[in-house]
Amino acid sequence: MELRELKSFLKIMEVQSFSRAAKELGYSQSALSVQIHSLESELGVRLFDRLGRQVVLTPPGRELARRALPILQQVEEVENVMHNRPPAQALRLGMIESLCKAHMSRVMEYAARNLPDLHITITIDSPSVLLDALNHNKVDLVYVLDKPLFDVKWVKVFQKRENIVFVCSQDSPLARKKEVELEEVIRQPFFLTEKEDNYRLSLDQHLAARQCALEPLLEVSDTGFILDMVQRNLGLSFLPQYVVENSLWQDRLHILRVRDFRMHMYRQLFYHKDKWLTQAMKVFLQLAVRENPPEDGEKIPDFSGNPEEDPCTEGGSMI
Repeated sequence: MELRELKSFLKIMEVQSFSRAAKELGYSQSALSVQIHSLESELGVRLFDRLGRQVVLTPPGRELARRALPILQQVEEVENVMHNRPPAQALRLGMIESLCKAHMSRVMEYAARNLPDLHITITIDSPSVLLDALNHNKVDLVYVLDKPLFDVKWVKVFQKRENIVFVCSQDSPLARKKEVELEEVIRQPFFLTEKEDNYRLSLDQHLAARQCALEPLLEVSDTGFILDMVQRNLGLSFLPQYVVENSLWQDRLHILRVRDFRMHMYRQLFYHKDKWLTQAMKVFLQLAVRENPPEDGEKIPDFSGNPEEDPCTEGGSMI
């Protein structure tokens, strides 16, 4: 059994394609197939099944992946030590816009102070697009707000409930009422996020069940712009409460109490169960499950990286 065969095996597992793995590794597809055939012959098992264009692991393949990942990670660490070079520090995050704007600044403050060599790339999109990117190894971690999501391919690090609220300006006549009717609220001009997954879709479905609908004055993905319009008393919006509470215009905004209307969703952080946990991912996961931001100079311990022991709670988190 050769290391290059194991690396090729894990790359195919990661990208779910022989042709893509061969391209990324610099092999011809036939050379890569020879490596996998040699590995299968030595082990006496079949490692992959082809289902149409998709390549999936067999049960023996999943067992080999579980055992090979830590071995190759240790080999990489030894090579880094021998060549006196630091490990790669890159992190690809997939997030929805509201979570990035409301919570990532504290993560970046810690990274700037303690991880100057870390390079972070953030992809902003809808939950369904981001989770598809996670499945195809285009992002390392996905951080979304949605109904509880589950898949055998993912490890969920945590889950925390968040209220979704109607918000108006402090100058709006509705702000002076202790409670308002939903029908009165939806008659107002609205600035809403675009029709995608999560809370906007849930609002439309809820209104449709009541045989009514909401036609917004403007649809835009930028929650900061939306709240600027709301604080100017140009209309209302419907957003996660954490967006309102982290807004620059928090003192100019008012969360409405709407009769017989409650909606909440869940902040959730995922990584793929077959993902090789890098040091950068481990640090980010430790930051994510903390109740409070780390103090200056405080070091974050390594994340365990064991999917069977990863925390998934209803508790708070730093981000």
